[in-house]
Amino acid sequence: MAEAKKDDDQVWMTSAMLKAYAHPLRRRMIRLFSRREHLRAADVAADLDVPANSASFHLRVLADAGLIEEAPEHARDRRDRVWKSRRGSFNVGDPEHPVPDEALGTAMVRSVADDHQDMLSRVIAWTPEYLSGRATEMHAAFSQRIVRLTEAEFEAVMDRVQEVITEAVDAHDKDDPAGRPWQIDVLAADDTI
Repeated sequence: MAEAKKDDDQVWMTSAMLKAYAHPLRRRMIRLFSRREHLRAADVAADLDVPANSASFHLRVLADAGLIEEAPEHARDRRDRVWKSRRGSFNVGDPEHPVPDEALGTAMVRSVADDHQDMLSRVIAWTPEYLSGRATEMHAAFSQRIVRLTEAEFEAVMDRVQEVITEAVDAHDKDDPAGRPWQIDVLAADDTI
């Protein structure tokens, strides 16, 4: 299994992780883990409408890269392979932890941006239903705030956002039927971009 450098609950992505995450089906599989605590290949195959052997192959690639791990506590027997998402936030790189493969890192960031754009398009399509009162259940939120901060202050804010999300996930009752997956995208840019 690939080793990734950790700082608290942050995992610095290895080349194997970047390569594994670059595949669109594997990104869909990773998102599927946000909906379900643990999965078997048959679950992935059924939910994503892919052949079971393909699901098994891609689960092994994700596991070999260190993005998911086995969950034997959920297995029915020794031959039953059950997988769970690896905890922590994954980071591509920064000046203190340079990305191991710049091309793969850039491809991953583009993939995340594409996923973000897809989610944003879905939210924009839903918004008129909510604003008009035809839909009353909360499914998304837009929030924008422009602030003046130093780089260190901004990094502290982003660290706190991650802490708040982790606290909420840890406090959530996994058996609550009202629980549903939420994609949280925090988009920030300064005035030089």
